Amino acid sequence: MHEFIAKVAKHIDHVKKVGEHCTTEETTKQALILPLLEILGFNPYDPTKVRAEHASDFPGVKVGERVDYALFCNNVPVMFIEAKGYAANLNNHCPQLSRYYNATPEVTVGAITNGREWRFFTDLVNKNIMDSEPFLTIKFDGSPQDASHQLAQFHHDKFQPEALRALAEENIYLTAFKASITTVLRECDADFVKYMAGRANIQRTFTAKFIEGVQPIMKQALAKAISDMVTSSLSTPTPEEPPQIAPVVLIDPAAPTIDPTNAKIVTTANERRVLEICQELLPDEDLHGKDTESYFTVLYQGKNNRWMVRYWGDKKRPTIAFCMPLTEAQRIEIKRSKLEIGAGDTIMLDRPEHLLRLTGLLDDALAFSKNNDNFKRGASASAAS
Repeated sequence: MHEFIAKVAKHIDHVKKVGEHCTTEETTKQALILPLLEILGFNPYDPTKVRAEHASDFPGVKVGERVDYALFCNNVPVMFIEAKGYAANLNNHCPQLSRYYNATPEVTVGAITNGREWRFFTDLVNKNIMDSEPFLTIKFDGSPQDASHQLAQFHHDKFQPEALRALAEENIYLTAFKASITTVLRECDADFVKYMAGRANIQRTFTAKFIEGVQPIMKQALAKAISDMVTSSLSTPTPEEPPQIAPVVLIDPAAPTIDPTNAKIVTTANERRVLEICQELLPDEDLHGKDTESYFTVLYQGKNNRWMVRYWGDKKRPTIAFCMPLTEAQRIEIKRSKLEIGAGDTIMLDRPEHLLRLTGLLDDALAFSKNNDNFKRGASASAAS
């Protein structure tokens, strides 16, 4: 890590010295961006790791559009980078980056940079849709240690998509909580005063007049509490009064759950993940999961006859099926998504995340389940089987 920090520190000095001489986008790439990629273990002269002017036949991307750099790990694209000139303002980042990101499920991170500032984006709000706000911004004018610890997670040898999403989520929450706490402490508004008065078990009716009257007292109490906390944090606990640490209970999120009424029904983490993905892709719909001894199913409105997806995860190769017979257009979409079609319109689903490639079919299944005509007596619908 010491060597990595030294390299980042040297790069920060380099940016400060030559940045103002990078008057074009191409100069910025050569002098500022490519050297950082090499520090991160992405050799810009190795096409298995870095591909410039990357273009592929992605749906929704205009013909001829190319992303400046695509970074690869194990032959899979993991990050797209849009480069701007050193003097460019990054506030209006290029929509081209979003289109490539949204069309490439394997890519975890999108970045836009002018060499002196890097903004990193992911897809916390909607899966596979690049967020409008960055989860991390690094400016090469501060502490090398801070920049190094943040950049280390993007190193080729340590690149872990789920860890980066966890970092992104943590940074978003941290920023939001910090802003909210700062606002509360500064304003000490009526809602906060009412909440704290309730926590303090004040035996009064919380009228507007009462809240207004105790608001100055609450501000004093906040100032005193913060002062006491700061003073306490500077003191070392004595042996007679050791700090009390709450016990930590670890729960394995990957552990299966067993139906208490039927021990043969075991719901796995992959089955739960299938439901989560359906709910993430259709956030406003009433979707429920139901497990059986044979398969796991996603139901619309919890109705057994209106199932949308069935998942067989205990086979040698897990499979999934949708409630409607597959059309030729849907079969083309499946093949374009690099998935295999098996017997009886089933689809090979080696990982639950591969369902993210079939958003169109999931929309079709929802429409099929909502259509009452498909469930009238005599209707030839697979959903009724």
